[in-house]
Amino acid sequence: MEDNRTVKIFLDSDPKPFAEFAPPIKFVLDTTKIPDGKHILKILAKSTSGKEGIKTISFEVRNGPDISVMGIKEGEVVNQQIPITVNSYGSERNDFFMIRGSETPQAIPAWVWALIISFVGFAAFYFTMFWNPDLYKSYF
Repeated sequence: MEDNRTVKIFLDSDPKPFAEFAPPIKFVLDTTKIPDGKHILKILAKSTSGKEGIKTISFEVRNGPDISVMGIKEGEVVNQQIPITVNSYGSERNDFFMIRGSETPQAIPAWVWALIISFVGFAAFYFTMFWNPDLYKSYF
């Protein structure tokens, strides 16, 4: 009996499959040939009796540099002047890692400031209430 099972793989809305195999399949999807952005991988499988099954997988390609923007968010309502910081992370060079410019500067979180203020406040309270020269005893 002849095995007519086939698997066709489509990318986005292209009517022509970019690959056609007989199962089982192992292949490498080269994303360097796909433009950055959101894509859909559609897999169409046909059984020996002719029945078809379809599976779609959404994915996003980001081969270009990653872009980080601070100061404005998606869909945010703004007015006046807004300071915006833009940073970009690329990975084209594999021979060495350059630290300069690889981190996005961020403000110190509010919880860190609250912790520091609480510690300094408690220290001031402790020294005000319990620091007394009479309590100090020297062993010399």
